[in-house]
Amino acid sequence: MVFLVSLALLNGVLIATSRTVNGRLGTHKGAFRASVWNHVVGFAFLSAVLLVLRTWPDVTDTPVAAYAGGVFGALFVAVNSYVFPRLGAMTASVLVISGQVLSAVVIDCVQQGALPTPIRLAGVALVLLGLALPRLRRTRAEKD
Repeated sequence: MVFLVSLALLNGVLIATSRTVNGRLGTHKGAFRASVWNHVVGFAFLSAVLLVLRTWPDVTDTPVAAYAGGVFGALFVAVNSYVFPRLGAMTASVLVISGQVLSAVVIDCVQQGALPTPIRLAGVALVLLGLALPRLRRTRAEKD
């Protein structure tokens, strides 16, 4: 379990770093061009890894709907390339995470056919509160 938690944390670091790098590229070349380069380089990297591992995915047994993830992933990278340099890494990351948490609650409700537990709702509320606190602080400072 510690390995999986560490791997997830490392993934978060890599995502934040990737979004920052792509955001900079996006300000110079445009969000969609930055997204294209992200995916071209990613494809080349993953292809090399699969060649080294001597395994290649069998695309014939994959449902067509599963490919929508590629579209969503490309849009995710393009949108992040646009918003990260404009909002800043922290604000953009918290907004992205908040969107992920809210959609995860909805997805779990639909898949499980049940409402989330109170503790999960409290967790969502804390994430959203974390998003709102800097804005509340700024508003209060402007009033003083």
